Amino acid sequence: MTSVEIIPLVGLVVMFVIATVFSINIGFLGFVGSFLAGAFLLGWDDKEILKAFPSSIVLTIVGVTFFFGMAKRNGTIDLLVNACVRAVRGRVSLIPWVLFVVASFLTALGTFSPAAVALVSSAAMSFAARARMSPLVMGIMTINGAHAGAFSPISVSGVLVRGIVEDAGMTIDPWYLFFASYGINTLLSVLTVAVYGIASRVRPLEYTATGTVRTVLPGAVPIAQKVEVTPVRVLTLALTGAILVLVLVFHLPISFIALAAGVVLAFTDLQGHSRSIADISWSTVLLVAGMITYISILEELGVIDDLADAALLIGAPLVVALVLCYVIGVASAFASSTALLAAIVPLSLPLLETGHLSVVGVVAALSIAATVVDVSPFSTNGALILANAQEVDRTDFYRQLLFNALIVVAVAPGITWAALVLVPSVFA
Repeated sequence: MTSVEIIPLVGLVVMFVIATVFSINIGFLGFVGSFLAGAFLLGWDDKEILKAFPSSIVLTIVGVTFFFGMAKRNGTIDLLVNACVRAVRGRVSLIPWVLFVVASFLTALGTFSPAAVALVSSAAMSFAARARMSPLVMGIMTINGAHAGAFSPISVSGVLVRGIVEDAGMTIDPWYLFFASYGINTLLSVLTVAVYGIASRVRPLEYTATGTVRTVLPGAVPIAQKVEVTPVRVLTLALTGAILVLVLVFHLPISFIALAAGVVLAFTDLQGHSRSIADISWSTVLLVAGMITYISILEELGVIDDLADAALLIGAPLVVALVLCYVIGVASAFASSTALLAAIVPLSLPLLETGHLSVVGVVAALSIAATVVDVSPFSTNGALILANAQEVDRTDFYRQLLFNALIVVAVAPGITWAALVLVPSVFA
């Protein structure tokens, strides 16, 4: 590699270090790096530098986070969560799975993963305290649920990954990506419940013959509290259903449909709807836009192709895919998963062009490996669980989260690679 390629590559590493140590949005760094590399290494003007700006993805993030921000503010999300909890009729052992399903439902509809965890984590930690359940297991199940639905055809992450692959002239089945993510995260959740159950980290509860809880914390309030069904909440649910039909059946763009649904909801709260603009995930908009723009500069300089060629020198494509899964998994435990997806997925494309491995299998493995490790307390999702924990020693709980994250980092990328890359290759 030449100095022209090494300098911006070092710059990418520096960006991740700065963003991790100083909590500066890496999107800002990406835009600055794009200008420096584009202007001084390629001689581009601002229009050429921004030609790869992901306007479609940005509009998608704005649309879905605006709509679901309003759904949260008008109480529709609380209505859904409480309805699901009431459905288990007091069977506390099922509550972690209810939270898993609720979080996955939110992200599958388009809610960004950290936003879904933020919406559900407060209830999850409250349930853990009331029902004397392990807050660690409740938190992990919430995060795994959010990851399970995070790659649906209309989700932010799903749109991002498909966009990167399709821009390279390849195609992937969006439903395969979604079900692969749901399956792997369900498997990890089963292992979580089993392992921590055996380790007695989940406190035993007394049950009646029907399976309902007989003992709870003294003075605890009911686990599921009634949330009133109002016309606005009914409208929000109807609009959610309309979004699903228009996007999945008629293949209309989720960006414009979600924005239109948000505008309709705005008329139900003309004075307060402007507050929902703050609910738009602007930090994610900046992160995705800045990173994709910078990666496009690296591609133009030939950095991505050279790195991919170097990776291919490792030998067997299966080994290269395993290495990439662990690289993105380890790095994602300390940095933004979305940013790493924008950086690592393009790196795998030359490997996929050899035709030795399944495109959707490798892309799904990398995507899932990047997200399943977000149980780390250094990640946004892990930090939300830590912040919402109740009646626990936070220092001890932090150590539990960190220990669990180390196990996931060591095991999950390998499981993902084996299930989605190795096995399909063996039976191909």
